[in-house]
Amino acid sequence: MKVYGHQGKILHVDLTKGKTWVEDIPEDWRRLYVGGRGISARLLWDYCKDSDITWDDPRNIIIFAPGAVTGTTAPASGRTSVTTIGCTTGLYLKSNTGGHWGAELKYAGYDHLVVHGAAKEPSYILIQDDNVEIRSAKDLWGKDIVETDTLLKKWHGEDSRGLYIGPAGENLVRASSIMCSLYHAAGRGGGAAVMAKKNLKAVSVRGTKPVRVKDTKKFAEVAQEMRENLRADSGAQGLHELGTAGSIPAINEMHAFPGKNWQTGYTENVYPITGQALHELGYMKRRVGCFGCTIGCHRYSEITKGPNKGISSGGPEYETFGALGNGPGIIDTEGVLILNEICNRLGLDTITAGTVSQWAIESYKRGVLTKEDTDGLDLDWGKLEEVKKIVEKIALREGKLGDLLGDGLKIATEKIGKDSYKWAIMNKKGLEQSNVETRSAKAYALAFAVNVRGNDHLMTETFAEFGSSPEAVDLIEKLTGDKKWASSYFTEFRAEIVRWHEDCYEITEALGFCVFTSTAAFGVNPDNMARIYAAATGIEMSEEEMMLTGRRVCTLEKAFNITRGATREHDNLPWRLMNEGAASGPLKGETNSQKELDNALDQYYGLHEWDLKTSWPYRKTLEKLKLKDVADHLDKLGLLPKE
Repeated sequence: MKVYGHQGKILHVDLTKGKTWVEDIPEDWRRLYVGGRGISARLLWDYCKDSDITWDDPRNIIIFAPGAVTGTTAPASGRTSVTTIGCTTGLYLKSNTGGHWGAELKYAGYDHLVVHGAAKEPSYILIQDDNVEIRSAKDLWGKDIVETDTLLKKWHGEDSRGLYIGPAGENLVRASSIMCSLYHAAGRGGGAAVMAKKNLKAVSVRGTKPVRVKDTKKFAEVAQEMRENLRADSGAQGLHELGTAGSIPAINEMHAFPGKNWQTGYTENVYPITGQALHELGYMKRRVGCFGCTIGCHRYSEITKGPNKGISSGGPEYETFGALGNGPGIIDTEGVLILNEICNRLGLDTITAGTVSQWAIESYKRGVLTKEDTDGLDLDWGKLEEVKKIVEKIALREGKLGDLLGDGLKIATEKIGKDSYKWAIMNKKGLEQSNVETRSAKAYALAFAVNVRGNDHLMTETFAEFGSSPEAVDLIEKLTGDKKWASSYFTEFRAEIVRWHEDCYEITEALGFCVFTSTAAFGVNPDNMARIYAAATGIEMSEEEMMLTGRRVCTLEKAFNITRGATREHDNLPWRLMNEGAASGPLKGETNSQKELDNALDQYYGLHEWDLKTSWPYRKTLEKLKLKDVADHLDKLGLLPKE
């Protein structure tokens, strides 16, 4: 049977047995889960739902999946989801990356790559259409990301596309990132450590097969509508001009740009670590777009003069300027460029690298860490050379400090004790928080708390709550009934805002679109996503049915965590943000109080039809979402709430 949009194939590679095979995607999965992230969630459940399978168990799988329309002319549809059991939290991990690798996998004829087992020796996977090989990576192991990319392109051609792990992954650092198409990262949660545990250094892909769509005329019309929407969207224009870091001046003026391990929210002369500085001071050399992108929010930056001449890299993005700039007090454009390039080359998530560095600095200043613990480093805010050494130590697990921080804050605070968890910016799940000031962004606070992978913005981005564009205000009016709720300071209607964004975010990634197009800009929306999916595949779905697939997948991801002991108490926020007030600004002294969070959680669980006490879905909820087998498994484990 000819399949449209999808290639219809899941490629399996078993590194233990040295075996590869291909299976067809079940037809009903294409309606129930759409593609990309959605089908990956189903695969992870089917293979790893048993709670004794841990992140470092060879039975853990790692899934690489472009979206259902990746490889077509749909705008900004080149994203790839990476799904596994994460090493940072031991829970469900979905990360996502851009670049061109996902489209190349589709051109090779596959919608998903599922990697099983663990090789005896360092290996990489080579995919060239129907030819799939497991090859030795002995000459790649130990190489950084740029060196690995150079060698694989030399061996397999400049047209090949690769995803790789660097030394941080090889050293099982829990903040290690999978780098894709060189400077794009599936950064959060330690997916690279999972690859390393499998002795998998890289996946190189080259494909020549077309991706066919069912109704070419209708598909072209909807794709053009999306492009025109994005061209007119004010948020998309800002992302193109200045990238994500262009928002830093405005966020700083809101006193919501975290500094000194979240002890400050406002920084004097923040200009050097903004997208404006990157552009106006000549560091940005070109804008970079992922496959099919019409926005081009990525930057390629280079230092062309002075003692740091020649250092270049992708970015930095907002999160990197926050975590490795404002956070440790490095208010220095070149300083952050240097730290960013170290992380990119070594394969290290910049958010966690910066967050654990800030915790170490504060712990040292409090006397909780000593010079013996820091390998002799005299840590303080604003010391670039010391932060460089911290980052390198983390990636290489070098010395006492590198080994301590290489395990992330959850384990580090357990080892150190002395109430050090109180200034560790992570929640109970154990992921270090990204740089959104949730004390003054109440929908984000709820979204971070309920995020199945931990407290960050990349499962549910509720950017619209700020009301910073006409399009955002219109969306909030649609969701709440009144434009006045388009302010991040309100607590009303936050559950409705979060729940809608969850569903929208999931279907965006299932289709392969960049979430900036649907939750930061708004040119791609559930209505035109449903229409383009129908045109691509011939599977007719209404907007409401498409959003229901988002809810189904979000509930399935939640169920996976339940098998690993997750309850309502895991849906929380960092101690500092719950107990220490914002330092300045219009909400000076404001916290994410337990009372406020509990009220939001009750409303959120109620909208999902989940039990308020445990946060677990009821059987009737799961069956309504056509997840009866999931309900049966949870019931067998005694993990279904009584109705």
